[in-house]
Amino acid sequence: MEAKEIHEILIQHLPGCVREFRTTTADPFWVVESERIREVAAFLKDHPALQFDMLQAVTGVDRGECFEAVYHLTSLRFGHSVTLKAVLSHEAPSIATISDIYPAANWHERETYDLLGIVFTGHPDLRRILLPDDWEGHPLRKDYVAPESYHGISNAPD
Repeated sequence: MEAKEIHEILIQHLPGCVREFRTTTADPFWVVESERIREVAAFLKDHPALQFDMLQAVTGVDRGECFEAVYHLTSLRFGHSVTLKAVLSHEAPSIATISDIYPAANWHERETYDLLGIVFTGHPDLRRILLPDDWEGHPLRKDYVAPESYHGISNAPD
């Protein structure tokens, strides 16, 4: 199914959930209202003509003035894919978890939290997954300053 057809189904069934639909990029994407991400994800998974049954990735982007939570979904049955983006506040980035809708989101949301500090509210186990628990900051943020050392181990280049 083409992206425009998916878009028509989405806006017909969930009016007001899409802020922007962009097809000018190699990978068309939708910017959805962040407070409706769970509703959109569940709809895309359950709609019989769409069946986006596989979450490929949840990632985050620090745009400087805001963050984006980015979701890549695929329908194994129909072979189509979508990319969803949700714009989040830079001061307190948070969005509801979709880990109960797509269990694979559990790990991806933890990684995004660990590296960018995006909080996935309602997540069953939101804690660091790559960095030690006592690590300070989130290294993929644009304003991140790497510590000079960690537990006596120098971070300085040789």
